[in-house]
Amino acid sequence: MSDTINRYNDEDLQEFKELIEGKLIEAKDDLVLLRESLSHKGDHGTDDTSRSFNMMEDGSETMMREEMAQLAVRQEKFVKNLENALIRIKNKTYGVCRVTGKLIRKERLKLVPHATLSIEAKKAQG
Repeated sequence: MSDTINRYNDEDLQEFKELIEGKLIEAKDDLVLLRESLSHKGDHGTDDTSRSFNMMEDGSETMMREEMAQLAVRQEKFVKNLENALIRIKNKTYGVCRVTGKLIRKERLKLVPHATLSIEAKKAQG
């Protein structure tokens, strides 16, 4: 019979759930701010400034909007990963490495609560 634990106990899962729910609230708030930035809510544009300044500003603004859009996409992915982690908690499969089947260390999960790979599996991945 194996001594390895194949899942976290309910107390540990509850602790991770609370951690993830807190991060999820923050992540969703950040996503709202990014989306508002992209939609120009509260915009203080350069409509009343000189034409040459507007041209420079437009190029800079385009680049900034592209960066914001990339950040929003990353944030959406982060939110989805956290939501998936909550599903794994509900299914009691949270914290199990999807490659090795072993438990991911608590320290790693506290730093990266949506992790699905142990450090060993992550390193082997390259």
